[in-house]
Amino acid sequence: MAMTMSKLKFNFDLKRVVAISLKVCAAVAAVCALLLTFTVGDYYIFNRIGEYGFFFCLSQWIKKAGLLLIIAAVFFNCRSCADAVKYVLPLFLILSSCLFGNFFDVVPAADTNAQEIYNSINLHFPKWLNITLFSLQNIAYAACCGLLIARDGFKVSGKSFICLPFAFLAAMPLNLFENFFDITRIPGNSFLRFRNFTLWHFFALCILAGSTIGLYYFLKNKTREQQDKYLAFIAVTLLLQYHSKDSVVMGDGYNVYYTVFACLPLFICNIGVYVASISVIFKKRVLYAIAFFIHAVGALTVFIYFGKDEMSNYGIFCSYSILYFCLTHCLLFALCVLPTALGHYKFRIKDCIIPLIYYCVVIILAAVASALVTDFLTGLGLKVGSAPTDDMTPPNYAFTQVCPLPIEIPNLIPLGGAFRHINVFYVILVYIAYVCLFFAFFGAYTAFLALRKEVLAKLAERKAGATEVPVPISFGAQAETAAADETQSAQPVTGQPHEEKQEEAATADETE
Repeated sequence: MAMTMSKLKFNFDLKRVVAISLKVCAAVAAVCALLLTFTVGDYYIFNRIGEYGFFFCLSQWIKKAGLLLIIAAVFFNCRSCADAVKYVLPLFLILSSCLFGNFFDVVPAADTNAQEIYNSINLHFPKWLNITLFSLQNIAYAACCGLLIARDGFKVSGKSFICLPFAFLAAMPLNLFENFFDITRIPGNSFLRFRNFTLWHFFALCILAGSTIGLYYFLKNKTREQQDKYLAFIAVTLLLQYHSKDSVVMGDGYNVYYTVFACLPLFICNIGVYVASISVIFKKRVLYAIAFFIHAVGALTVFIYFGKDEMSNYGIFCSYSILYFCLTHCLLFALCVLPTALGHYKFRIKDCIIPLIYYCVVIILAAVASALVTDFLTGLGLKVGSAPTDDMTPPNYAFTQVCPLPIEIPNLIPLGGAFRHINVFYVILVYIAYVCLFFAFFGAYTAFLALRKEVLAKLAERKAGATEVPVPISFGAQAETAAADETQSAQPVTGQPHEEKQEEAATADETE
């Protein structure tokens, strides 16, 4: 008996050690993946497959998909993800460790003085640290695969591998399509270029609406636990794709930005990525309120109007910049509104107090940071402005430096020093304008709920009326017969039912 108890305790302790080790290794892999996005080569290779090799690029892609599967398997206890990753990922870990070539020596060409300055800012990761993080990440991945086998055993279900292509798709490097075209050879006035109020803009709006509605109908009939897991997986996918920009902006540039300063999460939607993701993972009411009231509007307004044409350079419809923008903002908007739509959280007007204070703090920090970064870049010799001939567009965090509308705002309160780049009057107007948009969005949402409630009530009323049995209308002799039948049925029943009479007769026969 004592030996059995000791064995049970040993097994329990072993499972606990394996579970803790899995979480530690998964966390190490995730942290390494995050840090590596601040190296140029992390995503620089995916639009240069011919240069870095198909199998190496494929292995790096599979590793990013493997991170999604490991997080789902370890932190959300998804058995199918565990089965898929523990038998697929090890092969590609070996490939990436053998085929890296000159991957750690990636340096963007410095053809201009501006590009030299960009490189001096962006190439902040020493080569030895890059190699260390790359190796440590592979070790953490391999440890996770081994620990998943120790936790779940060697046996797997064939159905488990269905999740593999979805993870592969979710982790797709969005600059992959740039292997098939050269953006410098496409004219600026080409139909393929993405601009405001073009066919591609209309498609982007359709994708925003379709993806949100589609996800709602996909999730609404699932259990609350399943909904939470799917929303968490969407959040992890959003964070992975969001941080791809860190590497791309330092290698090829994102939109009009080319330095690591564009990776600071001081744009409203960038902060929203973290707020919305954390809200569905930890399910905190205040985070739900901020995401719904602030960041849903932020994601929606930039979809409706992308800013002045000279402020944006999204390339053609399949360039990284537009694909990244559309994917991340669609996922962000969905994460902001789905918890409310699915009934996880109900926004009330009194819940707007903390979000409004939060937005005020954010816009002040964004204005100050934008001015400081602009001052630093001008000190390095870059010409900062919004014209295409300038070396660099201002950071413009949270739209606090350059107005996206085709109007000029006078600087009524000039400041000195680095803060000369701040137009205080304009920043106040930005805050007021967005607060009005927040309340307009909430008003539209409330009106939609009221209209929906009325429509559903009418549908329910019609359905109830359709189920009532209609009374037939009779004439002449038929009416008299029907009236007699109703009178007879209305009289009290004094005899026994037919079944009771049968039972009574059977009892009398048995007695005789």
